Amino acid sequence: MSQEAAIAHHGPPTSFLRKHVFSVDHKVIGKQYFALAMVAVFTGMILSWLMRFHLVWPTTAIPGLQYLSKVGAPGGVMTPEYYLSLLTMHGTLMVFFVLTNAPFAAFGNYFLPIQIGAEDMAFPRFNMMSFWVTFMAFVALMAAFFVPDGPPISGWTAYPPLSAVGKDAGPGLGMGQNLWAISISLFCIASLLGALNFIATTLDLRTKGMTLMRMPISSWAWFITSCIALLAFAVLLPACLLLILDRVAGTSFFIPAGLVISDRLQPHAGGSPLLWQHLFWFFGHPEVYIAILPSMGIVSHILINSMRKPLLSHKVVIGSMLAIASLSYMVWGHHMFISGMNPFSSLVFSFPTLVITIPATILTLIWLGSLYGSRLQITTASLFALGFISMFVSGGVSGFFLAQPSIDIYLHATYFVVGHFHLVMGVASIFGIFAGTYFWFPKMSGRMLNETLGRIHFWTTFVGAYCIFMPFHYLGLVGNVRRTSQFMYDYAQPLIPVHRFITIAALCTGAAQLIFLFNLIYSRFKGAPAPDNPWNATSLEWAIPSPPPWDNFGGKHPVVYHDPYQYSVEGASADFIMQNSPENVPVRS
Repeated sequence: MSQEAAIAHHGPPTSFLRKHVFSVDHKVIGKQYFALAMVAVFTGMILSWLMRFHLVWPTTAIPGLQYLSKVGAPGGVMTPEYYLSLLTMHGTLMVFFVLTNAPFAAFGNYFLPIQIGAEDMAFPRFNMMSFWVTFMAFVALMAAFFVPDGPPISGWTAYPPLSAVGKDAGPGLGMGQNLWAISISLFCIASLLGALNFIATTLDLRTKGMTLMRMPISSWAWFITSCIALLAFAVLLPACLLLILDRVAGTSFFIPAGLVISDRLQPHAGGSPLLWQHLFWFFGHPEVYIAILPSMGIVSHILINSMRKPLLSHKVVIGSMLAIASLSYMVWGHHMFISGMNPFSSLVFSFPTLVITIPATILTLIWLGSLYGSRLQITTASLFALGFISMFVSGGVSGFFLAQPSIDIYLHATYFVVGHFHLVMGVASIFGIFAGTYFWFPKMSGRMLNETLGRIHFWTTFVGAYCIFMPFHYLGLVGNVRRTSQFMYDYAQPLIPVHRFITIAALCTGAAQLIFLFNLIYSRFKGAPAPDNPWNATSLEWAIPSPPPWDNFGGKHPVVYHDPYQYSVEGASADFIMQNSPENVPVRS
């Protein structure tokens, strides 16, 4: 199908609202997703500061907190219940509105059409709708801070019956929990719209010569992620709707019979809390890869440019990402080893959990093998790409322990798990976001980010992340239980200095992100003008002006002659060959 037949053409915007607010331009929508992710990440970071401060100094008043919640923080001193509320909101913000939005929705929206030679997404109005539904989801979630009972205390996983029975179960489990469920339902709808758009765009709108194997690895990562999201969010959406029905319509999908909470017999019968766990984690484990796969693609794309040579095998990288995507649906049960699972079922889930490490290991070995002997050009983007590999490996190694049911039963409710998933899912993915930002900011804004500030930002963040999350593994091994706001047991008292060290590291590392924020804002207006191709890169986004025109290629569809990574080709007229260059030289397969 030709682009003319497939795409819903739209002219250039003629008003402020159509250009900057309700835009159907995929580039503006990508920037909107990025801005929303920035608001969410700094909000989530502040919540984590409040939690860490309370853990170390539980009786110290936090100035101004009482204005956010008189009940949850009387006199500025956080209650244990309010600590759980902040934990719930921090996890929900980071997983959904940061780790899903930034590497996938923001960068994918902006660069996927350009990298495959398309003028826009296949369904521009669906694309606009996807962002604004996501924005409504964010507003609904933030509204939970301002309702009388405050945000929910059920955690970002919202396990029933705690999340399903209503306000009898505790603070925040009335209207706050309703808003949480509405927010995630809206987010699912937006993600499904986005995933369909990404898939249709990739399959139907590639320009002449752009075969699937000529797509950049970053485009492959966004395409694979959209396929995962289409199935994963299609499961979470009905789960959230069933949870809402249990809460407001008297149904009993997740609530068993005979349940007494707050001395009140609950009027429900026949439901199963395990049903929610199965539905949630069938989404939840693929969600790990929705967060990490786009960063894998971004990091691969940046490293190849910085090494000035292709990876050892382009096809194996793509095959490994496809394998990870397929296996991600077979391992959700390892989140339920302590939920009363049959030992045989535990073994069935343990095996693919170990198997999924094989394609991840292959990817890592390809990155490291390709780096060996290369003359890596050190930029802030390449530093964050290397940092991604470090965080991914460090966090992934601890996953071997949690894949064993006998070990996971001991470690599951401890800080060991917190350290594991923060490193492998959270920090690694955020390093991918930073790498993509420093690499593509010149194309998005027409200006360069400050490299000196960028390198300071990298080193403070890299060292700080290890100072925060590596000690979590030690805390877990000695039995420090997570989701508790105070150290009430004698054995936990010697752990307070470790938590104090982590809290100071978290405050310093968070403050370092202000360097990034300043660099981002200052460079947007005062940064050095960026050339069209500052990194001497080869993919199509670098063949157009910075920033791109509204229709990307000025009405002329590019023709692709080469694969996306023709660097250091013998006999070429330059160090690199653009994908759309007709230069006839020997190219790598």
